Amino acid sequence: MSTTPTYGFPKAERLRGGATDALFREGKSGFSFPYRFVWKCRPMTENDEAQASVLVVVPKRNIKRAVGRNLLKRRTREAYRLSKHSLVEVAREKGLRVELGLIYSTKEVLDYRVVSRGVESVLAKISRGL
Repeated sequence: MSTTPTYGFPKAERLRGGATDALFREGKSGFSFPYRFVWKCRPMTENDEAQASVLVVVPKRNIKRAVGRNLLKRRTREAYRLSKHSLVEVAREKGLRVELGLIYSTKEVLDYRVVSRGVESVLAKISRGL
């Protein structure tokens, strides 16, 4: 494997389907401003395409306008895409697959720097917990 990180965000890294139900039912949770997060890890299988996958949620209860929700989801995905490498590397070393749900939990639209710091903090907490 190459040591240079890839900065893509392919479809395999997006959590979808029945995996979301299991994540919220069985996962561990935590908080790091502005996110509440739920995560679960399991051993990597040969059917898994990605080491980590993520689900981004911005509730309509907190951000009323779709424009704001979409903006925050884009910012969150971008911050994850740029800082996922530490988590992926730790999961690869331990042979685990990590499923992560990021739930935006404040009522204001924050700028990218704050969102990025929050995502980095979440990924650091999960990396320590593996």
